[in-house]
Parts: sequence; C-alpha cells; structure tokens
Amino acid sequence: MRIIAITNQKGGVGKTTTGVNLAASLAAMQRRVLLVDLDPQGNATMGSGVDKRSLAATVYHVLLGEKQVAEVRQRAANAGYDVLPSNRELAGAEVELVDIEHRETRLKDALLSVASEYDFILIDCPPALNLLTVNGLTAAQAVMIPMQCEYYALEGLSDLVGTIKRVRAHLNPDLEIEGLLRTMYDPRNTLAQQVSAQLLQHFGDKVYRTVIPRNVRLAEAPSHGLPALEFDRASKGAQAYLALAGEMLNRSEARTEKTT
Repeated sequence: MRIIAITNQKGGVGKTTTGVNLAASLAAMQRRVLLVDLDPQGNATMGSGVDKRSLAATVYHVLLGEKQVAEVRQRAANAGYDVLPSNRELAGAEVELVDIEHRETRLKDALLSVASEYDFILIDCPPALNLLTVNGLTAAQAVMIPMQCEYYALEGLSDLVGTIKRVRAHLNPDLEIEGLLRTMYDPRNTLAQQVSAQLLQHFGDKVYRTVIPRNVRLAEAPSHGLPALEFDRASKGAQAYLALAGEMLNRSEARTEKTT
C-alpha cells in the first residue's frame, strides 16, 4: 500500500486533474484506490462525480475526529475508486485544528483504519503550504509534484522541496519525492523544452518519463463530473494518465524487488 501526496503550492498546475485521472487509471488497472480531497474548493470531489453541496459529512469531520473515513468516503461511481470528499467547510478546519493536539497527524491517524483496504491512497493537497498540506505530507510516504514547464516553476519548486525537508525533519522522516510530473506540456514551446531539460538535469530519474500534454478533452472532463478516462478514453490526456499509472506501477515493482 502506498500513500502519495500530490502537491505544489502553485495553483493551476494540474494537481486535481492528476489526482482524479491517476485514481481512475490505477482503478482501470485493477488497483484499489482512495482519493482524498484535501482542498476546500472540492474540485477533486466534483471531478469524481460526487456533488460536494449535498454531503452530510466530509474530510473536515474526519480531521476533527467526529467521523471515521469509512463513514464518509463515497464511490466515484463510473470510475471505480473511492473518494474522501471535501467542500467549503474544510476552509474552517485550518482555524479549528490550530488548538487541537497532534494537529499535523490527524489525517495520518484517520487513514490507518482503512489503509489495508487500498493499494494506493492519493491525497490532493490545496495550492498552499498550510496546515492541510502539512497533514497530507505527514500522512504520505511520498510526494508527487505536478508542474508546468514555465519560467516561475523552478523557483516555486525550491520552496516546496524546502517544505518537504522540514516535514521530514520534524514529522515524517520517511517522506520522499515520488516523482515530478510535467503537465500541460506543449513540445513546440522553446521555454517548456528548456525548463524540462533543467528538471531532468536537477532531478534525473525522479522526473517521470510520461509527460501530460495540453489537451482539450482533459480540460472538459471535470465539468461532466468524470475523469478523462470515462469521458473520452481515446483522448491524448486520458492515454497519458494511463501511461503514468503504468510507469508508477513499474517503479513500485522495481522498489519491491530492491527491498527483497
């Protein structure tokens, strides 16, 4: 079982798109997946076909210890994975968690009760380095960083790597970088090619070989409450996420062989 936090403090880099489509792709490969929506915007919830406005309980109640994960999770009906949903209520959790004991490990403790039921737990973190993100990083074994190959991307990346190091030092010594994912990639763009080359130079094989292209169908799918795989399986975006899931599974098998 692997818990992966999908994070980048920069908004609009394809975090939620990655969470939803990777969950669907891993589920299509017969893996048991839970997608945790830790973003008060609730986009991963809606993108999985769950109406965030009609929820009686969300991840907010789980973090405050009022509900168990098993009581709150929902099925992403068409996509074959489970979602721990979120909505605007979660914005208040920041304030309420401040005075609670072990506030950084609330999510980690809550996930223990269902960990054995899944092969992958993916955590869609909010676009900020706040207490919710720290909960995601503390619960995770590894971090996946989706990023656009643009001018400011590398600058933001160094801040994020700094945060990961701090979490590792104080809260989660086993946290590692799972991989860097190039999203919304346009190979005709010279700057994108340059930033991509820099990433490979700095991070080597931590950069996924799979690249997620700019794709209209990928952008349209969330408004239908569907992952791209269900919306248009033949689209370049859906195929790219299937390839990413395959690459992740290969890496994970290689890791297992190494340890045995």
